Amino acid sequence: MKIVADDKIPFLRGVFEPFAEVVYRPGAAIAPADTADADALIVRTRTRCGAALLGASRVRCVATATIGFDHIDVPALAARGIAWSNAPGCNAESVKNYIVSALLSFGVDPRDRTLGVIGVGQVGRRVAAAGAALGMRVLLNDPPRAEREGAAQFTELADLLANSDVVTLHVPLERGGRHPTVHLADGAFFRQMKRGAWFFNSCRGEAVDPAAFLAARREGRIALALMDVWPGEPDIAPELLAAVEIATAHIAGYSVDGKANGTAAAVRFVAGRLGIAELTDFTVRDLPPPVYPPEIVIPPGTDTLAAVRTAVLHAYDVRRDAAALRCAPGDFEQLRGTYWKRREFSAYTVFGAPPEAAEALRDLGFQVRN
Repeated sequence: MKIVADDKIPFLRGVFEPFAEVVYRPGAAIAPADTADADALIVRTRTRCGAALLGASRVRCVATATIGFDHIDVPALAARGIAWSNAPGCNAESVKNYIVSALLSFGVDPRDRTLGVIGVGQVGRRVAAAGAALGMRVLLNDPPRAEREGAAQFTELADLLANSDVVTLHVPLERGGRHPTVHLADGAFFRQMKRGAWFFNSCRGEAVDPAAFLAARREGRIALALMDVWPGEPDIAPELLAAVEIATAHIAGYSVDGKANGTAAAVRFVAGRLGIAELTDFTVRDLPPPVYPPEIVIPPGTDTLAAVRTAVLHAYDVRRDAAALRCAPGDFEQLRGTYWKRREFSAYTVFGAPPEAAEALRDLGFQVRN
């Protein structure tokens, strides 16, 4: 058997080699010549999987080690009988950590603010829970879920935009159907936002109309913006980059933990399809230790908000990643490909937090000890 894999997928080398020939290639460079005699393909978002790549191949299955799968042409694969899978929820905690870090990076008390979460799937629901743990009022908008589950727990988009101090997008990319999300954040969207609100996008670059966003910034409707995903990435329009306070290189979900989850999901799927019984329960073991000291000691007398902020920004300060992209926007792909080994909050233990802070930190995923 032969497997072709993106060479940037972590924890994958050596896993399949006892059972198959494995060829590693840069994701964007995987070509029909690579897949012609392959049985399986393991990719990330940079590999477009459709008829052009797989039409003349013998590939039986495709696994993407990512939540998103808009790089997979599902009808084209179905027409060729090629099974595929993604890794839903694999990096949801990582994105939650990213959003929490952003919320606490500017010295604003989140307990005085309302968080509007648009898209309440694997990521959005964790972000919503984190907002509640920080003492924020949380509004939810998710039309497909509202149709399935009833509207009681959800807020109409116009009401959410008018009443939220922070609006954060966590929608899938939908180009058609009843609830398309391409340019969901358009001129009408931004005109309905509460003036002076913050706007975050860490889901899909195409969810934002860049011209409408820039107009909203010029008009002062948005006081602070965060973007991790970009129209046309890896090439970022300079005027768009200049209009964003926290600008990062599509790394919100790039924690070591999230990558390990995505790799494990891909391995299990491919192993099942190729009949490799030894790997159908595969998990990644022995993750690297945190880059920063894993024990966080809160000084006596620290108040609740300061304690939470201290722990969060010790574990992950999104401003470091923003500074890296700002210094070298042309290195977008390199920043992703050589991303540092960021661990999630669960890898850190906090000592000495006051009771309210301890409760919040547990809810955010930290280990907490007296």
